[in-house]
Amino acid sequence: MTTPVEYDDAGPEVRAVYDEIMALRGVADVNNFWKYLAHDPVELRSVWETLRDVMADGALSPEVKELIYVAVSIANGCDYCVASHGAAASAKGASAEMMNEMRRVVAMASRTNALATALRVPVDPQFQD
Repeated sequence: MTTPVEYDDAGPEVRAVYDEIMALRGVADVNNFWKYLAHDPVELRSVWETLRDVMADGALSPEVKELIYVAVSIANGCDYCVASHGAAASAKGASAEMMNEMRRVVAMASRTNALATALRVPVDPQFQD
């Protein structure tokens, strides 16, 4: 198992990304995800910059983006991302009721997706591009 790259052990490229994350998020340390990804400084920078840009306020609010992130993470089975983005969604205003409803939507989508796939249901003409 890979070990985390702590700030004091990180090279200048990694420290620069850690510094950006800590400054933007107002935290004293980065999450474990970044510490493990830091073994590949190029990927660390790429993932950080893309995540920062995608999760910024836009047409969708940060709260909605976090709820979507949790939903996709549930579907992909990523416990780490469910936990971290679930906490972020709550911090950005998602209520327990919103989280419960989102989980019900994910469960329903998973069920109907599996049925439509198993039944090989063709797409209706009105839903085509």
